[in-house]
Amino acid sequence: MTIKQDTTANQTVKQIEILLVEDNEGDIGLVEEVFQEAKIMNNLNIAEDGEEAMLFLHRKGKFSNVPSPDIILLDLNLPGKDGREVLKEIKEDNELKRIPVVILTTSKAEEDILKSYNLHANSYITKPVDFDQFIRVIKSIENFWLDIVKLPSKGNGSFM
Repeated sequence: MTIKQDTTANQTVKQIEILLVEDNEGDIGLVEEVFQEAKIMNNLNIAEDGEEAMLFLHRKGKFSNVPSPDIILLDLNLPGKDGREVLKEIKEDNELKRIPVVILTTSKAEEDILKSYNLHANSYITKPVDFDQFIRVIKSIENFWLDIVKLPSKGNGSFM
């Protein structure tokens, strides 16, 4: 989490680093739009498939200088390496496992819900098909995970 000084209000503002792992351009655009209207500062990074997400998280290739995310919004149905594989890799990695992962997917399958929680997803949200409901869901994620929840500070990887 990056801390920036807001000179207009002379107060410290948290900049939340968000990684959205999503291959649907329409959903990416909606999430970007909602987060741009957010009351708090945030930086939304996009990975369009599972391989790209893991490169981002391990800061490899074109992602060598990216910040570590404070939270991950993960779609399950991705091309190539799907979201289930990405979630498993994240939660098995000692450097990544404390980053909250919110599953944001179209799947309502009980098997996907159970598997996601068994792999230690922090929450599971089904994307609504209705535009207004989708906006409400994204705003509720923003409200809960970015305003209410206390996220772990970066650099605390050795604390168990």
